Amino acid sequence: MSFHNPQLLWLLALPVIWAFWQWVRRGHPVALPFDHGRQKEGRVLRFLTNFAGTLPALLLAIAVLMLAGPRKPAPPQEERVLNNIILCLDVSGSMGVPFGSGGTRFEAAVEAAREFCNFRKGDAFGLTIFGSEYVHWVPPTKDVSAIANATKYVRPNNMPSWMGGTMIANALRGCRDQLVRTKEGDRAVILISDGGSADFSNGGDRAVAEELAQDKIRVFGIMIAGGENGMSMGAGGMETVAVGTGGKVFTAGDQASLDEVFREIDGMQKARFKQTTADWVDAYTPFSLAGLVCVFLYALSLLGLRYSPW
Repeated sequence: MSFHNPQLLWLLALPVIWAFWQWVRRGHPVALPFDHGRQKEGRVLRFLTNFAGTLPALLLAIAVLMLAGPRKPAPPQEERVLNNIILCLDVSGSMGVPFGSGGTRFEAAVEAAREFCNFRKGDAFGLTIFGSEYVHWVPPTKDVSAIANATKYVRPNNMPSWMGGTMIANALRGCRDQLVRTKEGDRAVILISDGGSADFSNGGDRAVAEELAQDKIRVFGIMIAGGENGMSMGAGGMETVAVGTGGKVFTAGDQASLDEVFREIDGMQKARFKQTTADWVDAYTPFSLAGLVCVFLYALSLLGLRYSPW
């Protein structure tokens, strides 16, 4: 319990003095014929009478407390822990190949990723495109419309020739550089590609996995089916990276399976909540009830429970 205006609490001295005077005062004694008789002293009646006379002092104390503005902490609230997720999208030439019933691999991946971003309310998303090199197109932001607008310009057929390869380890290191700058929240990378990586050989996959795991960055790989050779080359290194960081590798052969992959990733990268310190809220109710009780008891005492010295 606390008060908005604690400087007013010194006024509580007034009802305390009033109540003390009520219990110690002798009043103006009136001699009656039975004063020296053998009847009982009436201690219970005296106590009830003094208590009734104290009720106005209690009402004054309650009024002072309410003027001081009583308050109490609100119940603890839960705040969602931010997820910083970078969509690492392959824009090499092979991503422009037709995929499923219509569109290209790139378009299918973008559509599924857009729905995923819209569903994950409260998280920050970034977009990194890669081929032989990587480009951080959108840094992690809660404005998911930035991701949707960016994908209109980063199509594979718009890329220069030097983006034609596939260097996944290099792109993951670039995503790591972006994520380590985030000051709060969990970190994850969703990498979408359709082929193998030239920089996964000679232990490159294990090395990048250790770097990412050290910074608590989970990697989820989505390998879009496009030929057995490409899948076997890409899935091996990605499996090492994903397992080493606590993630998983998925394969998708059509739009429906791609959407299902994102739903499964949503279940694995669950939103966490933490308790936060709540604000103060007014706490007038107990004092109001106490005041009403005092008023009721004092009204009853006025029916006859009072000193009558004539």
